[in-house]
Amino acid sequence: MLSATSSLPGFTRFVCVCAIVSAILVPGFGSSDVKEKVARPTSGVRTPQATYEVSAGLDGEIYPVFANYASLKDPRQRNWGTVAVRVTNSTADALRNRISVQIPGWSDQEIQIAELGAGESKTYLFAPTFLRRLYMNREIAAATAAINVLDAAGRNVYQQTVPVRLRSVDDLYWGRDFQYASFIASWVTPHDASVERLLSQAKNFMPGRRMPGYESRNEATQERSTMQQARAIYRALQEQGVSYVKSSMTLGGHEEVSERVRMPAESLGHSSANCIDGAVMYAAMFENLGMEPSIVLVPGHAYVGVRVAPGSDRFLYIETSLTGRTTFDVAVGSASRSMAKFSAAQFIRVNIRQARQDGIYPMPSEDIDSRNPVLDAARRDTTPGS
Repeated sequence: MLSATSSLPGFTRFVCVCAIVSAILVPGFGSSDVKEKVARPTSGVRTPQATYEVSAGLDGEIYPVFANYASLKDPRQRNWGTVAVRVTNSTADALRNRISVQIPGWSDQEIQIAELGAGESKTYLFAPTFLRRLYMNREIAAATAAINVLDAAGRNVYQQTVPVRLRSVDDLYWGRDFQYASFIASWVTPHDASVERLLSQAKNFMPGRRMPGYESRNEATQERSTMQQARAIYRALQEQGVSYVKSSMTLGGHEEVSERVRMPAESLGHSSANCIDGAVMYAAMFENLGMEPSIVLVPGHAYVGVRVAPGSDRFLYIETSLTGRTTFDVAVGSASRSMAKFSAAQFIRVNIRQARQDGIYPMPSEDIDSRNPVLDAARRDTTPGS
């Protein structure tokens, strides 16, 4: 998307242009869609005017995971967004504008007030809240970002539309060297209805039909309980018929650093998951129980881990791709043996609790949102032609 300071996932950096529309290569991000408007005086004398530059998406593509992250931030705390508007006040007077940004049919409208002194330039980062429709979209879709600027008197001084492509909700932009791996935490959806249902089945395989999460203050006792709960989840997934199906192909740009990752609801609904799908699915179960899951990435593969007890430095790791064809003990042993083959430098560990503290929250859940009458009404009101 868009950053005034650095290249960040899914958001194109803003770029400075002269008095023409241009596309400039940004290191690591390809070309950006940029538009500028310069007001033209009616007299023969050129009067300095404010100019506006707009860019949207990573090469015009908006990844839902990054749009959701940015929209949860206070505009004053953002360092990236889905749309950036750079305002340059070339006049000798102070400037006050009202800037609005919306992706019609897909998002709410976000409004910011731009105040600049004479000769100043500033970039305003927008991340309008997307409607439920975006988080139900599983193919790349065309849309338009609409930007409107009013002056202090309410006169329209700039109006522009920029074409964008909305990526599937399943698409994750890992970035070079997996620099945005922590955003996999957005696929860990602990409160999804399908996760709740699976846990209600898993409790049937526990002593006393209880899934207590972390309960014992004794580390050895808790470690045994953690193992029991993980085994119960594994068995419940087997009973549901979950097995390995690879489906990581994605459509759009940056294919070499992007991947389709199924949400837990989708994996559970179709009883299909590859290694990373399974890792986020198991992690959602553990987080729901108040435990501390971790996603572990190694070259070409992924595992899930769960801290065996609060404060412990030990994790239980599971080879999730074996869920459909072998026992829990074999899956645990396989993870241990396979991970031992990699050096410490080859591991990328995403601690889900830390990701939450960093503001990376679950993406909106289709299951939960579909039962929300307020969101249903909002969708009806904003659907074109309704």
